[in-house]
Amino acid sequence: MKNEKILKSNNIPLYMVIFSVVVLTMPLWLEPIGAAYPDLLQKFAIFGIFAVGFNILFGLTGYLSFGHATFLGVGSYTAVWSFKLLTMNVLPAIIFSMVLAGIFALLIGYISLRRSGIYFSILTLAFAQMSYNLAYSVLTPITNGETGLQLSKNDPRVVDGLFVEVGQGIPSTNLFGLEMSGYQGFYFCAVLLIIAFYISLKIFNSPFGLNLRAIKSNQTRMSYTGYNTKPYLLAAFVISGMFAGLAGGLLAVTDPLAGAERMQWTASGEVVLMTILGGVGTLLGPLLGVGIIKYLENIFSSIGVKELGDFFSFVPDSMHAFVVDFSSLFVGEGWHLTLGLLFMIIVIFLPGGIMQGFDKIKNLMSKKDKE
Repeated sequence: MKNEKILKSNNIPLYMVIFSVVVLTMPLWLEPIGAAYPDLLQKFAIFGIFAVGFNILFGLTGYLSFGHATFLGVGSYTAVWSFKLLTMNVLPAIIFSMVLAGIFALLIGYISLRRSGIYFSILTLAFAQMSYNLAYSVLTPITNGETGLQLSKNDPRVVDGLFVEVGQGIPSTNLFGLEMSGYQGFYFCAVLLIIAFYISLKIFNSPFGLNLRAIKSNQTRMSYTGYNTKPYLLAAFVISGMFAGLAGGLLAVTDPLAGAERMQWTASGEVVLMTILGGVGTLLGPLLGVGIIKYLENIFSSIGVKELGDFFSFVPDSMHAFVVDFSSLFVGEGWHLTLGLLFMIIVIFLPGGIMQGFDKIKNLMSKKDKE
């Protein structure tokens, strides 16, 4: 496919420099559209990691998982337990989150990958719902059930107890003393997003990535040529799960709590929407999908009738009330309607996602230049 072109190795450094500059300057160029506050920037970076990792599985192999929120939740719970038992330093937390999520992905993938197509998707969905229900009820001593796992000033934090003076209240997450809140938290997540994107880019351009593409193209034919495709698929599943675990750990780093809702099927469906909206199998597509969905969720959902009234102040009085009432259907609590319409338009007219639209514009421009 056109949107699955592999970059030449000598273009990768330039590509990464441009990507890094764009990510690190987000607070500047997102300011005009009201999306430059730290909490939203952190979500852009964290869910960007989640989507980039999911794209390694879905985009390269074509295996659609409906259970990736399992690893997001595992990462969050692991990070919070690391803060409670060991230290508020974020490095051990994110390492443990990735490792434990990778172990879970290995177990779930080993079973789920015995099937393909819709049967694989249903198996991953079943595992996700099992994990959600276990976290919500059976594993309450570990997950704290519906209340969620939170920090307490009585937590042992044995490593901090040896090296850090214990204060009166609940300490903040930190990176060797640098607090992970506000823009500092964003830049920490942004650096990890850049690293995750670089790993994804290298996988896309590696022989391993080429084998994954071949599996997506025709797994049966690969089997006939003597390739055992299962190890490749399992490796992609585990890598993707570790990316999700990292994202889950970062959610706990920026907001140190973990709840079972992060393992719900809706969270898995969200990353599927992000990837499809931006462009499955493309490098930048999932990140565009993350930006659009999180922007709609956080900005459009906060627009009320008053804001609409001010925005449409130029409309004649006879039409003003109607325009405001009609527009209110698509913002505020109705932001899902805007997302649904946008998703329908993309799927109908640009099945390859937004990146396919960019490709079409690029092709039109090149034709005009030739003429």
